[in-house]
Amino acid sequence: MSPSLGIAAGVTADAHELRRRSGWFVALGIILLVLGTLALGVSELVTLASVIFFGWVLLAGGVVQMVHAFGTRRWQGFLRHVFGGLLAVIVGLIMVANPAAGALSITLLLAAFFLVGGLMRLVGAVALDFPGRGWAFVSGAVSVLLGIMIWRQWPVSAVWVIGTFVGIDMIFDGWSLVMLGTAARRLPA
Repeated sequence: MSPSLGIAAGVTADAHELRRRSGWFVALGIILLVLGTLALGVSELVTLASVIFFGWVLLAGGVVQMVHAFGTRRWQGFLRHVFGGLLAVIVGLIMVANPAAGALSITLLLAAFFLVGGLMRLVGAVALDFPGRGWAFVSGAVSVLLGIMIWRQWPVSAVWVIGTFVGIDMIFDGWSLVMLGTAARRLPA
């Protein structure tokens, strides 16, 4: 079988499976839309839950990294893994013990991320000639504005930013799955 026929067969099988499961994509999308909308309504609670969850993930990851380091202690990367794991454990413990402080820190980092990333896109859109640079400029401007908005309202923004972003992400992911499922229904059988 030629490589192009193998690819075509794979695409046909994928299209068939996608069409067959399209209802599940739509259902998952609707669930995410509902959960995302609920998350926007209780963004403060979602912020705290997200920070606590992230703290536990850091804590567990740090412990695993330190166990791994001691399992390979003759390796020259031993100290990097021990200190990296220890840092993750300490930050994870702080976030679990005091999620408000974790939310403050993460929100300030998000503000910096949006400001710096947006400025870089703005500079790139102005300095370079590439297709779609107008959209890159708009995207950069929106990111800068988001960063400024979060930073100017900090520390109050720490209460709602993370939960709001989680909710928005769930809503957009939900819509994309609903659109995928509805488009998959129109695929040839």
